[in-house]
Amino acid sequence: MLPSRTDIREVWTQAWPAAISMLSYALMQFVDSIMVSVLGDQAVAAQGNGGSLAWAPMSFGFGMLALVNTLVSQRVGARRTGEIARYGWAGLWIALAFFACVLVPYAILLGPFLRGTEMHAPAILDMEIPYARILLFAGIFTLGAKALANFFYGLQRPKLITAAAIAGNIGNVVFNYIFIYGDQGLTVGGVHLPGIPGVPAFGVAGAAIGTALGSAIEALIPFAAFLSRRMDTELAVLRAWKPDLHAIGEIARLGYPAGLHLISESGSWAIFMVYLVGTFGQEHNAAGSAVMKYVMLSFMPALGVANAATSVVGKHIGEGNLGAASRSAHAAVCIAAGWMTLCALMFLVFRHQLAAVFLGSGPAIEIAAGLFVFAAVFQTLDALGTVYIAALRGAGDTLVPGIATIVLAWTVIVGGGIAMKTAFPALESKGPWLAATAYIVLLGVFVTIRFERGGWKQLHLLDDENKPTAK
Repeated sequence: MLPSRTDIREVWTQAWPAAISMLSYALMQFVDSIMVSVLGDQAVAAQGNGGSLAWAPMSFGFGMLALVNTLVSQRVGARRTGEIARYGWAGLWIALAFFACVLVPYAILLGPFLRGTEMHAPAILDMEIPYARILLFAGIFTLGAKALANFFYGLQRPKLITAAAIAGNIGNVVFNYIFIYGDQGLTVGGVHLPGIPGVPAFGVAGAAIGTALGSAIEALIPFAAFLSRRMDTELAVLRAWKPDLHAIGEIARLGYPAGLHLISESGSWAIFMVYLVGTFGQEHNAAGSAVMKYVMLSFMPALGVANAATSVVGKHIGEGNLGAASRSAHAAVCIAAGWMTLCALMFLVFRHQLAAVFLGSGPAIEIAAGLFVFAAVFQTLDALGTVYIAALRGAGDTLVPGIATIVLAWTVIVGGGIAMKTAFPALESKGPWLAATAYIVLLGVFVTIRFERGGWKQLHLLDDENKPTAK
C-alpha cells in the first residue's frame, strides 16, 4: 500500500524533530571523537571502545523504554487521555531501577574485567575505562531523557525533545572544551586557544564529563515540561507519580523483546569492535572506531524516523485505522531509505576525506577507506530493518523481531566474524566487517517480509472497544 503525500507529510512532521533528537547521543560521541583526536590515534580508539562498552548495557533500557511511545500513542489515538500520564512515570521508574540495578554494578566491574582480558594495550585501557564509567554513571540522565522522549513522541509532540537535544549538544561542546583541555587550552593551525584557569586537562575522560553534563541538560528540559502546570492540567501528571505496577509491568512485558533486540545488537557490535576488529592492531582499531562514528551519524536520524513510525503507526492503530498505519510505515521507510542511501553515496565518494577527519595520515586512513565500502553497502537495508522493526513495535509486535535479532546478531556478527577472522586472516578487519554486513542484510529482509505479511494487524493492545479495522 503506497503512501500518499498526506501520509508522508504526517510522518515527516514527526520524523524531522525525532531525527534531530535521536542524533543527539551519536553526535555527542562524534564530537567527543573529533575533540580527542588531537590527542592521537590511541585516544580515538579508546573513546570509540569506551562508547561501545557503555552503550551495550544501556541499549537494553533504550529498547524497553521505546514501548512508552507505543502505549502512549495508541491511547492518544483512542483518546484515552486519563491513562497517558502513568506511562510517562512508569518509564521514569524503569529508568531509575535499570540504572541502579544494571548500569552501576556494570560500571564497577568493567575495569577489572577488561584488564583481566588483556585485549588492549594498557595505555588504551587507561583511557577507555574511565570514559565508559563516566558515561555509565551518567546513565540516569541518558535513560531518563529517553523515557521522556518516548512519552512526548507518543503525544505527537517531538519538538520539545528536539530543543532539549540541541541544548544538550551545545552543552557537550562547551563542557568538552573545558574538561578535555583544561587550563592547557588547545592549539589549532598555529593558533592557541586559551584554557580555563585552574581546571585540569582530563583528556579522554574530560570528553565523557562533557557528554554527561550535556545529557543532564537534555534530560532536565523535558522533565521540567513534564512536571509543568500545563501538562498537569491536561493529563493530571502530578497525581500519577506513584509507581504503577500495572503500567510498569506492561512496558516491561512488551518492551523486554525490544530491549533484548537492542542489547543483542549493541553487545555483538561491542564484541565486534573491541575483540574482533580491535585485535588486528591499533591502526585497525582506530580505523574501525572512525568508521563507526559515521555509521552512527547515518543510523541515528533513521532511528528518529523509526521512532516517528512507532508513534504514528501506534496512533492510527489506536484510532482503528490499519490502512493509515500501513501507509505511515511505508512513508517512514521512504524517508529513512532516502537518507541512508545518500549517506552510502557520501561514504563511497568521500571515504578518504571522512577518515582523515579523525585519523590524520598514515595506514589507518587506507584501512578506514576500505571499511567505508562495507558501510555503504548495508545502508539502505539498514533503513528498512530499522523502520519496519519500529513500525511492528508500534503495533506491539516485539517478540519475534527481538528473537530474530538475537539469533542473527550472535550467529552472524559474532559467529561469522570469528569464522572470518579464523578462516581468512589475510582479510584482517575486513573479514568481520563482511560478516556484519551480512547480518544487516538478513535482518532487513526478514523484518520487511514480516511487516508486509500483516500479522501485526491481529494484535490488540487496547480492548475490543477500539479494535482496529482496515480502512
